[in-house]
Amino acid sequence: MKSDLLVLIQEAIAVYFLVLWSHSLRRRFGLAHFYAIIGCLTAITSWVTDAGVRVNLPGVSFMVGSTVFYTALLLSVFVIYVFDGPRATSIAISTIAGVSILVPVIAFVLHLQIRLSDSPALAAIPIPSFRQNAASVTATLADLLFLAVSWEFLGKPRLHVPLWLRSFCTLLGVMWLDVVLFSVMAFAGTPLFLSIMKGTFVSRLCICLFAYPFLFAYLTWQNRKYGMSIEHRPVLAIFKEVTEIRHELSIAQVEIERRKKAEREKESLIGELQCALAEVKTLRGFLPTCSHCKKIRDEDGHWYEIEQYIQSHSNAKFSHGVCPTCMKQHYPEVGA
Repeated sequence: MKSDLLVLIQEAIAVYFLVLWSHSLRRRFGLAHFYAIIGCLTAITSWVTDAGVRVNLPGVSFMVGSTVFYTALLLSVFVIYVFDGPRATSIAISTIAGVSILVPVIAFVLHLQIRLSDSPALAAIPIPSFRQNAASVTATLADLLFLAVSWEFLGKPRLHVPLWLRSFCTLLGVMWLDVVLFSVMAFAGTPLFLSIMKGTFVSRLCICLFAYPFLFAYLTWQNRKYGMSIEHRPVLAIFKEVTEIRHELSIAQVEIERRKKAEREKESLIGELQCALAEVKTLRGFLPTCSHCKKIRDEDGHWYEIEQYIQSHSNAKFSHGVCPTCMKQHYPEVGA
């Protein structure tokens, strides 16, 4: 029994350290590797929980899935929300939800395939329970959203809650909320419902007391290392951020369509201008003109009447008439 407990403690320390250490590298490598670790931990949590791996002590039983891996997921979402904001947290929550749904589906398909092929059963892959997995996914999403809401609520300036108490109450509140939600959805109506809920409350308190020093030490270290002040956001910041992302995507879609339309109009206008330019002929530079007869010399040295030269070098056409001055000079009788 002591050896089992020692292994459990070592596992928890190693996984908690892995999560917090990988998050501390975000300024150097970004958050992609952190999301990958979250996805892996989610899959492991589902498998270990379905397998029912636990460590029994007098008066309390610790599920390895929730003690080690689920608590590590809570810590990961906790620190990413505090230091990276609601948008990064939304990606983390989506990762956890997606993997949580996918893992039992894969397990079910594998067992179905083995059964159809008449092969030996897969003892290493537990058969998923639809009710428990649905309860787990629903409770996990509610827990993570509650984490963000409670963190912001306890961070209101008028409450004057110190950082250590704020982080501890948030972590414990999330763990106890998970007990209520998961137990009700997964075991309500069964004979063991009350005993499971009571025992889980005690075990989650013990887990919180064990995991909290890791969380608080990391929050304090990151706060001092980068000289940042932990941001105080609105209580429903996590929900508002999701709405804002959808709104921004809608605006971006409209903007893309507007730019495509403007690009099409621009291309059409360019085409029309190119056609017009192809038809335009212009006269430029000095035109050598005879001072007596007004003929114009071209680049080959030939002399042309002014009308002939202009018509051959532009699209202008001439029509002839008589100006009033010439009318009086040459046709006085008509002018009279």
